[in-house]
Amino acid sequence: MTAREINFDGLIGPSHNYAGLSLGNLASARNAGAVSHPRAAALQGIEKMRSNLRLGLTQGLFLPQWRPDGAWLAALGTDIGDAEPHIRAAAMSASSMWAANAATVSPAADTADGRTHLTVANLVTMPHRSHEWPQTLAQLRIAFSDRNAFAVHDPIPAPFGDEGAANHMRLCDHHGAAGVEIFVYGQSGGPFPARQHVEASKAVARLHQLDPDRTLFVMQSEEAIAAGAFHNDVVAVANERVLFTHEQAFTDKERFYADLRAKLPSVEIIEVPASAISLSDAIRSYIFNAQLVTLPDGIMALVLPTEARDMPNIWGWLEQMVAGNGPIRKLAPVDVRQSMANGGGPACLRLRVVADPAHIDPRFLVDEAKLDGIAAIVRDYWPEAIAPDDLADTRLIARIEQSWLTLVDHLQLSGDLIP
Repeated sequence: MTAREINFDGLIGPSHNYAGLSLGNLASARNAGAVSHPRAAALQGIEKMRSNLRLGLTQGLFLPQWRPDGAWLAALGTDIGDAEPHIRAAAMSASSMWAANAATVSPAADTADGRTHLTVANLVTMPHRSHEWPQTLAQLRIAFSDRNAFAVHDPIPAPFGDEGAANHMRLCDHHGAAGVEIFVYGQSGGPFPARQHVEASKAVARLHQLDPDRTLFVMQSEEAIAAGAFHNDVVAVANERVLFTHEQAFTDKERFYADLRAKLPSVEIIEVPASAISLSDAIRSYIFNAQLVTLPDGIMALVLPTEARDMPNIWGWLEQMVAGNGPIRKLAPVDVRQSMANGGGPACLRLRVVADPAHIDPRFLVDEAKLDGIAAIVRDYWPEAIAPDDLADTRLIARIEQSWLTLVDHLQLSGDLIP
């Protein structure tokens, strides 16, 4: 087999809840304190993976993390019973489901040693995510254990914030060709912190042995961050030679576009003007937090949340776009409302890896039959609903732990992933 793009989706975990822990994430803040539905959330994510398979895409999976994170709590000198409410909520967070924040990935075609490089994201800006990386790294080291094909790196050290692929794009003539890698960083955005630091982006580029002449570092606009675009993938997405972006995504877009065209003359930039779709509407609908994918017949499709279809001005603009002569010809709405309510759309839920599937541990690749088995476990074990006050309930905690153990055992990973 040859290298292809594989979307690894994070399965939404049994502790999925709305604690409102993510500063700058407007959906997370808006729904803080609401009752979550972990079972429905996970089943929505599984249906999204099925949809990708039916589009002819190769699909992978990352597992939820063990919750509550007892090791993190112990390092803070407490446990789930005695922790303060905000610490307890952070220890129970299911945010690792957003696999776009798992790592930054550079395909073998871009790296000096001809291996695919992955650097696990440190996520140091947000306490509830800062303790994800050890368990994420454990899964990456198993899934991509072939050292002839992959190099898996430890996180960039604090205080330099690295949020992974959510602030990274790659453009190329086709997935197997050498590409231009774009690292998007921030400095400020009104009351909200910039989560991706340029120092972290440059460190990842060096670790991945990228060609400086085919690497760009681009600043995200303050307007975008202030409007709630806490990651670049909320306002821009790239696939092969196509960049689909909002007009206000970048600080100096004209220079960025010129540099990009000089490095990849075949690039096609589809810019959505603010006069047609405002930043606030773009962020509310997550029109850009979509999977822009190349289908087996060569056309490109936009896998986007149903919220975009529910907003007439956005859906009308998209329909006009796909009816034209541009490269994006298909719209594929998916229902991920439970994830959207916590501030993550279809693109947040997946990590893109260009590689030969034959080099990947098959336990992390899925087909319809494997998804059937996972869905059955979710229906039987995942809690139906979690209210904020439930996070201290010992019965709920026991159920969450049993859910994880059952899933990991089913996938034959219990000997490798130790809680």
